[in-house]
Amino acid sequence: MENKVTATSVRKLVDKYFSLQWCRDNLVVPLYTETSLPMEPGIIKIAIANYSYLGTIAEPIKARLSQSGQKCEFVERSQEEIQEILDLASEERFISGAGIELSQFDEDAVFEAIKATTDNDEEKLDFEFDDDEEGGPVEEEDLDLANEMLGSKIQNAAGAILINSKKDNVSDIHIEPKEDKYKIRVRKDGVMQDFMTMPRKAGGQLVACLKNMANMDIAEKRASQDGKILRKFEGNRMEFRCSTVRIKDGEKMVLRILNSDASVLNLDILIHIEKVRNDFRKIMNTTNGIIIVSGPTGSGKSTTLAAALREKDNGEVNIVTAEDPVEYNLGGDISQVQVNKAKGENFAKLLRTFLRQDPDIILIGETRDPETAESSLDAAETGHLVFTTLHANSSCTSLTRLLDMEVPKYKLNSSVRGVLAQRLLRKVCTGCSIKRPISDQEAREFNINLNTPVMYANKLNSKEKSSRKKEGTLCSKCKGLGYKGRIGTYELLILDRKIQKALTDGKTTREVENLAVQENSMLTLTQYGIELVKEHLTTISEVKRVCNSD
Repeated sequence: MENKVTATSVRKLVDKYFSLQWCRDNLVVPLYTETSLPMEPGIIKIAIANYSYLGTIAEPIKARLSQSGQKCEFVERSQEEIQEILDLASEERFISGAGIELSQFDEDAVFEAIKATTDNDEEKLDFEFDDDEEGGPVEEEDLDLANEMLGSKIQNAAGAILINSKKDNVSDIHIEPKEDKYKIRVRKDGVMQDFMTMPRKAGGQLVACLKNMANMDIAEKRASQDGKILRKFEGNRMEFRCSTVRIKDGEKMVLRILNSDASVLNLDILIHIEKVRNDFRKIMNTTNGIIIVSGPTGSGKSTTLAAALREKDNGEVNIVTAEDPVEYNLGGDISQVQVNKAKGENFAKLLRTFLRQDPDIILIGETRDPETAESSLDAAETGHLVFTTLHANSSCTSLTRLLDMEVPKYKLNSSVRGVLAQRLLRKVCTGCSIKRPISDQEAREFNINLNTPVMYANKLNSKEKSSRKKEGTLCSKCKGLGYKGRIGTYELLILDRKIQKALTDGKTTREVENLAVQENSMLTLTQYGIELVKEHLTTISEVKRVCNSD
């Protein structure tokens, strides 16, 4: 290999004229630019593995380069050498830090990646699709996102959005068409935030690129589609659920980022208040029955259950799960099964299958219909410990949901060990929050001592954030949002004999809740949140927002 060939020179040429995947597929790689005179554009040396293929591929390459006033010459290299050069170029892209800023989800980084798409030159809007049309799609698990980011500007933009959103703990990405533009919004710490806008042409290309990565039909722009993107980056697995829908102004895409970070799967970290954590562990240590974790979408139910199963996995029990989708790789001796609706493998059917697999502990990802509810309760009554989730606003309303699914009261009383309702509260930023005494009204409303200092978020509007950024005084932790990260608030209802009798007697949801608070010292979601306020972990306004306090 000539000394002129460096990872940097190859990377720059691939970035400018080709895509990495196209180079790999065709065993072609630009090596360096050779110049004889300082003012001349020079000749790009291009390596090709099979000279017999030159007649087919030479003309398209020459045509692409000539648009930029470039000429080229071809040299023959072995297949192994070309792959090695491309691998080095891929690694260099991220070692050098060139191109995309990975430290934070920054608008400027993505905008720089797509700014060329504002040109009228159609060629600059083109990108290479990664699927091999003859051999079928490449196995997603084997693809590294870094490879795709050596492609076109749009591929760079797509890669930047996925990587940086993952690094910045964004949970959802919304790419929305408007009449004259595309708008990107993200959900961070449970709240939607404007991120950036781009020209309609660029936005359409970005959606098409992401659809291609998700193995969705790019040509189909009217019917709704679902897909997923599985990639590796820096040795870590990245998974995104993708959904498209046709709205008034075009095709909207939403990407849900699945959190596969197993380091958070620890009940000691998730459930902050010791009493609630210990009580939850008590019902977990029963040998049979059903434990329900309830809350709306995105409230952390799957994370709590994953942590519980990790704790139960001691090598002495057989644990099986039915999930849609499988969010965490739990490892150990836990057998995880993905729901496959296309083959008729829903939660209820998988549960019946599990009962023939000699299980001790079963996780049913969600109880959403009477069939699943009945099957789960039957499994709990026959000596199995069952975990499941339910969409409900509180622990007590979860029981009402089961009754609405025609679950008999006697089954509910005999099988349900407890219900853990939860929400996620934003943690107040430790870098810019303001400590001051609580107001009289808030002290009375939440039964807090008037002299207790609490934290208030220093939330800035867009004008203030822009001004602080220019001055260099913008909070480096939260970027003017006032909050950074999230913490759970929980409500644990244990079905002891008093609660069971209240259900049998037909007591209302409110009456059952009051009984649990008075007799069992149950903390409601709001009360648990206020305890976090007292510890300066969140704010009263956040508790009101999430727990629907008046």
